Amino acid sequence: MASLDKPPVGTTTARWRFPDIHPEGRKYVLIAGAIAFLSLFVWDFITWPLVFLTVGVAAFFRDPVRVTPQGEGLIVSPADGLITMIERVPLPPELRGPQALGEARMVRVSVFMSVFDVHVNRTPIAGTIRHVIYISGKFMNADFDKASDENERQHFVVEDRAGLRVGFTQIAGLIARRIVAFTKAGDMVVAGQRIGLIRFGSRVDVFLPEGYAAEVALGQRAIAGETILARRSGTQAVGVAQ
Repeated sequence: MASLDKPPVGTTTARWRFPDIHPEGRKYVLIAGAIAFLSLFVWDFITWPLVFLTVGVAAFFRDPVRVTPQGEGLIVSPADGLITMIERVPLPPELRGPQALGEARMVRVSVFMSVFDVHVNRTPIAGTIRHVIYISGKFMNADFDKASDENERQHFVVEDRAGLRVGFTQIAGLIARRIVAFTKAGDMVVAGQRIGLIRFGSRVDVFLPEGYAAEVALGQRAIAGETILARRSGTQAVGVAQ
C-alpha cells in the first residue's frame, strides 16, 4: 500500500510561477514599454497610465503552462473563457462535406474570451490537422450568434489516429483585429498544443462528434487545454503539462 504522507514515485513538487509572454506579443509589450519610458521626458504625467497599459498588454499575451487531460474519447477546451452556447446547429459551409465533418447538424459549444482571458488557443484533440480555412469578415461582438457566419474567422479540422474528426473555429470579435495561426494543414498535434491566438476579445466554437456528450454547462468558465468539454462514455484521463 502506498504511503499517505509521500507522493507517488516519479512525481515532483509543483510550484507557481509567472506565466511566460507568448513571442507573438513580446513586440507589443516592448513598444508599450518604450512609449512609457519616453513619456518620462515629454509628458511625465501620463507615464503611470502608460506603465499600467504595458502591464495590461503583457497580461493579455500571457501564455501559462497547462496540464492537459490525456486519454481516448476526450475533447478539451481550445480556449479560456465563458461557456455561452451549447446547442445543435447546422455546420458552417466551410466545415461541410465528406472531406470535413459531413452534413449532419452537430452540437456546438461556444467559449467567449474577454480581454482579460488568456488568448492562446489550443487543439481539443491529438491528431493531424486536415484543414485550416481562413475567412475574412466583420468585427461585430463575438458573443452574437450571427458572428459565427459574419465575422472574421478561421476553421480547423483535426483527425485523430482512429479517424475521428473534430472541427473548431476561431472567431474575431468587436475589438479583435487579427487571428494568428501557429499550425497549418498536415501538421501533427498533441491534445492541448498551442495552435493560434486571437487578439483582444473573441470566441472559439467547437463542434462535437456524435457519441460525445458535453461535460460543461452554460455560464461555466473553461480553461484552454485543461477543461474537458466533452467525452465519450467510459473514458478516463491523466494530465500532461505543456
